[in-house]
Amino acid sequence: MPIGAIDLATRIEIQDFYYYEAELLDDRRWEEWVALFAPEVEYTAPIRVTRKSPAPDIIDELGHFDDNKASLELRAKRLRTDVAWAEDPPSHTRRLITNVRVRPGDADDADGALAVRTNFLLYRSRGDMGAFDLIVGERQDVLRRAGDSWLIAKRRIIIDQSSMSTKNLGVFL
Repeated sequence: MPIGAIDLATRIEIQDFYYYEAELLDDRRWEEWVALFAPEVEYTAPIRVTRKSPAPDIIDELGHFDDNKASLELRAKRLRTDVAWAEDPPSHTRRLITNVRVRPGDADDADGALAVRTNFLLYRSRGDMGAFDLIVGERQDVLRRAGDSWLIAKRRIIIDQSSMSTKNLGVFL
């Protein structure tokens, strides 16, 4: 991507958007978080495997998540009930979002769409025993303008671990 393809003001706006998103998730404001997604969103997290080159290490046909807006809304509502056992009591989380890379979207994306890649680190602790999970990866998003803000039209989450040590993945990435 050529330097300067996206103006500085837009870059800062996009970074602030992602910091706000992380705040919503860490504060357990899931319904507000779901509102950041476009109605037609694709929210996926394919499986990563360890293979010898040149075989691909990402398997898009299998995934940790393969959600749309309706399933994200259901998952968010479920976290407010007493049957979300994986999150009862709720996890304490902190999401660190870094390396925000913004470029113009592909020609087949909606007008003014942006392709954004971010790195994330999710710290998650459960209970009082001092155990915690670290989940690290990259999010590949397509953002589109919605009035004076942005909507996530597509999110592909690439988790760096081939084998995750977490007992469950009851939180959003």
